[in-house]
Amino acid sequence: MHRTLLLLAFAAAAIGQERWQSRSMIQSTQGVAATSQALASQAAAQVLARGGSAVDAAIAANAVLGVVEPMMCGIGGDLFAIHYDAQTEKLTGLNASGWAPAKMTAAPKGGFTGIHSVTVPGAVDGWWKMHQKFGKLPWADLFAPAIHYARNGFPVTEIIREDWATSGEKWPGRVPAVGEIWKTPGLAKAYEIIARQGRDGFYKGPLAADILKTSARLGGLLAENDFTEYQSEFVEPISTTYRGAKVFELPPNGQGVSALEMLNILETKPGAQLNLHFKIEAQKLSVLDLRRYVTDPKFSQVPTAGLLSKAYAAERAKRIDPNRAQCDLKAGDPGKLKNTIYLSVVDREGNMVSWIQSIYNKFGSGITTDEFGFHLHDRGGLFDVDPQHVNHVAPHKRPLHTIIPGFLMMGDARVAFGIMGGFNQAQAHAQFVSYMVDQKMNIQEAMESPRFTRRDPEGCGVQIENRFPAPELERLRKLGHQIDVRAAYSSRMGGGQAVAYDRKTKVKSGASDPRKDGAAIPEPENFWKP
Repeated sequence: MHRTLLLLAFAAAAIGQERWQSRSMIQSTQGVAATSQALASQAAAQVLARGGSAVDAAIAANAVLGVVEPMMCGIGGDLFAIHYDAQTEKLTGLNASGWAPAKMTAAPKGGFTGIHSVTVPGAVDGWWKMHQKFGKLPWADLFAPAIHYARNGFPVTEIIREDWATSGEKWPGRVPAVGEIWKTPGLAKAYEIIARQGRDGFYKGPLAADILKTSARLGGLLAENDFTEYQSEFVEPISTTYRGAKVFELPPNGQGVSALEMLNILETKPGAQLNLHFKIEAQKLSVLDLRRYVTDPKFSQVPTAGLLSKAYAAERAKRIDPNRAQCDLKAGDPGKLKNTIYLSVVDREGNMVSWIQSIYNKFGSGITTDEFGFHLHDRGGLFDVDPQHVNHVAPHKRPLHTIIPGFLMMGDARVAFGIMGGFNQAQAHAQFVSYMVDQKMNIQEAMESPRFTRRDPEGCGVQIENRFPAPELERLRKLGHQIDVRAAYSSRMGGGQAVAYDRKTKVKSGASDPRKDGAAIPEPENFWKP
């Protein structure tokens, strides 16, 4: 009788286990790759199994994503990355954002649209520099998976098909069905050139010539020297502490400083007392500063130290009214203070990359090159038309950029993370870190947890997922927030990925956001070694 009751108790305990998240972390003693599409994650895992580094795997995955998720990324866009060396704990940042044409001395009469929104794509040069510094496998080998899928086709997945269908006039052609095999032979040829000729095949060879020919036909200002003179650059990450954890982003011209400022504001309130109202108001303050001050620091002084100052955060936090939402907040004055598609991979040694690459809006500028047919981004659209604004255009100036890779050090844990989605990214980074630090969540829980987003710097509108408790949503309405309740896992909140490395146990983990079609896939073991 006693044994029967014990078995029933175990059965009840098993049945009684409640889960609110949709999946568990992937864990392995080998490497792990997390991307927004399973075929890309699989390609990265196979590169790791061949002895490739985290960077090798990231390049292979990024190239595949340019094929299977063409509305989001590709060789016509920009790249940012953070590399973590497991032995030295050194972080290396890369800014591979492109610059405006040398002939663009002022905002075009019609604004930054069409061909005038196209800046020099920086991704391929970024791939090359990262491979030169951190790669192990031959460069050409990394493009075999992407060339295969571009030439032979891949089955279109659900969320990617939906992104395709909602791209409007940026994609004037037929939208493929879910499961349809989609081929892009022109892109296969472009990748073959990059595989054979390296970065020069893009910036000094037939791919640059293709872009220039397309630009000239459309009345653009891009010229040969814009490509031959372009160089991405290694940069020092910026950071802040958040309740003992250390959070890293890249410096301007990206918006990473906004994520760090938001965390500094959140830290002024004890973690147990943090609520959605305070987080939303903190986001407003940080994004207003972002839009006011962040630009290419080679052209205008950015008050990065002030934006990162704890004293400045405390000053900004005083602007938050606990009893009402404020719809008319303004940027602060940090200068008076003297203190600024995503994928991630961890290899078997614990080296990591936080890697984000984009063509900005869906299908970028809506322009495909005449010969090879790849999409050109529209990053120039983030220049300000006001000639007095710090983010106004100038020859070979880089615009304010939205894509940001993140990195977190918390005890023995090292986490490479990122969440895509335009100006959603900085606020999503801060929410992810808060979930991990304040609520002690693992990377999968933190990635899946409900998020809010505000795309407009002014006003009281906020989009929020319906998984937040109804009483909390009602409280926000009473405080004056204009709530737009979205689906449980809304694409408006962006899709993210994360990998983690435990320095003590050497275990690697991966998390993939259900808001995307992706997966975290571990490096396969070779059980049949000769």
